[in-house]
Amino acid sequence: MKLLEGKTALITGAARGIGKALALAFAREGANIAFTDLVIDENGKATEAEIAALGVKVKGYASNAADFAQTQQVVAQIKEDFGRIDVLVNNAGITKDGLMLRMTEQQWDAVIAVNLKSAFNFINAVLPIMMRQRSGSIINMASVVGVHGNAGQANYAASKAGLIALAKSIAQEVGSRGIRANAIAPGFIETAMTEALPADVREEWTKKIPLRRGGKVEDIANVALFLASDMSIYVSGQVIQVDGGMNM
Repeated sequence: MKLLEGKTALITGAARGIGKALALAFAREGANIAFTDLVIDENGKATEAEIAALGVKVKGYASNAADFAQTQQVVAQIKEDFGRIDVLVNNAGITKDGLMLRMTEQQWDAVIAVNLKSAFNFINAVLPIMMRQRSGSIINMASVVGVHGNAGQANYAASKAGLIALAKSIAQEVGSRGIRANAIAPGFIETAMTEALPADVREEWTKKIPLRRGGKVEDIANVALFLASDMSIYVSGQVIQVDGGMNM
């Protein structure tokens, strides 16, 4: 039997990148997939098609994760379409980097809204469903900079640290209902964004990693699969750093 057979996973910001990798990994293990993104464009439709080809139910929903009312509506629709929600992955995120002295209020507010408030929105909407089921796994996609900080990313680091504390708090609040909450803190992951960095910057990053390579989106997906499945049934309130040993 597949690890997530019969379960429904809701993944935010999953039309591309790490979110898409998670959706595909979950689908291969039998999960039905509901995913959201700001718009379901050609990328979103392509993601839908790839997941559907794995033989599971899938639907992409256009939704602004930072908007509380929209989130309530989309979660209600997902519950109606799929019947249940077993796994929530709060993956939606943006960056607007800059040194604090030059950071604008808009840069701060936008990152906190998309990265942190969106997780509140979705957890708030999904918890009643999971509580009635008396089971569920919530996974917040944080970052190593949420653990250790990073110059020039105060807004991003603060949002990711908030996701870690949020997971730990939710784990304490609803553990008695069979609901688990954890965070994943990726390190230097090879994505379209990191591939655009200059070669010398990438090389400098790699030198700091004991495994001497950047991570792949599949490395994150494998840890998320563990946390989503019953393999981690006694794991809650934890933050797992997936960084090749960069921050021990």
